[in-house]
Amino acid sequence: MISANDLSPAELAALLHFHADAGVEWLLEEEAIDRFAEFEAMKAARRPAAAQAQQQHPAAGERPLPSQAPPRPNAATRPAPAERAASGQQPAIPDGEAVQQARFVAETARSLVELKTAIEAFNSCNLKHSARSTIFASGDAESGIMVIGSAPSAEDDREGMPFSGKSGQLFDKMLTAIGLTRSAILLTQVIPWRPPGNRAPSAAEMDICRPFIERQIALAEPKAILLLGNFSARFFFGENDTIHGLRGRWKEIAVADCVIPAIASLHPQDLLTAPVNKRLAWNDLLAFQAKLKSLSLLRN
Repeated sequence: MISANDLSPAELAALLHFHADAGVEWLLEEEAIDRFAEFEAMKAARRPAAAQAQQQHPAAGERPLPSQAPPRPNAATRPAPAERAASGQQPAIPDGEAVQQARFVAETARSLVELKTAIEAFNSCNLKHSARSTIFASGDAESGIMVIGSAPSAEDDREGMPFSGKSGQLFDKMLTAIGLTRSAILLTQVIPWRPPGNRAPSAAEMDICRPFIERQIALAEPKAILLLGNFSARFFFGENDTIHGLRGRWKEIAVADCVIPAIASLHPQDLLTAPVNKRLAWNDLLAFQAKLKSLSLLRN
């Protein structure tokens, strides 16, 4: 086993980034523990108890009498909510109840500032408990232009802002190419917390997060929306096609009392993986630019 003392600072940093990208979020022990020795000690301690239990319990195949059956936990023996909170254990929230809580929280927010505070205090989505950051809308809410990504990446989670790292650098170039900057648009993501290991959000997690992104749209009242990525396009268009089948076509998104034109394109990360698709994204960006000019949101 390689000791941390044998690694350089750069090698240690690279190792930590590797574990973070793999979905490791917490280091639980401050000192190394020999788990093999601990396991052997546990087995040795259990042998006398197992032998005694074998003498007291009926032979295999015989049904124990009701008086011998282990007692079921009842309300008196279960830990109270306060005890669970004190131990750091998060109480399980039924998905339906969590969705209702999310809707109430979203609907009572009267501004983006209030909504940001409410989402940061919301604890009924399991994604939040494994994420470092809550990613919320940033930029100009009065611009009428909204760009929505899918879910935070590992870089987004570390930096606390959407479209970070290499994909963020490419995203900035994409905006510049059509005369925009981050500060000139409202930029956000469908899911405010990074799913562990960058996995796809579950159906329940999407239902819980839906009121938050829809409320962001309702409060900002954008005149045009650009959706980036397969997940974002499917989420709003309600279709199961790939991004190649959903991109490049204007559709309408109905949120609250607003009906907003939206177009989908490839996510910058998709373009880093397959640069040949940049020509498709460029066509989508030109279509988005033309729509903004027709709405007088972008100067000619």
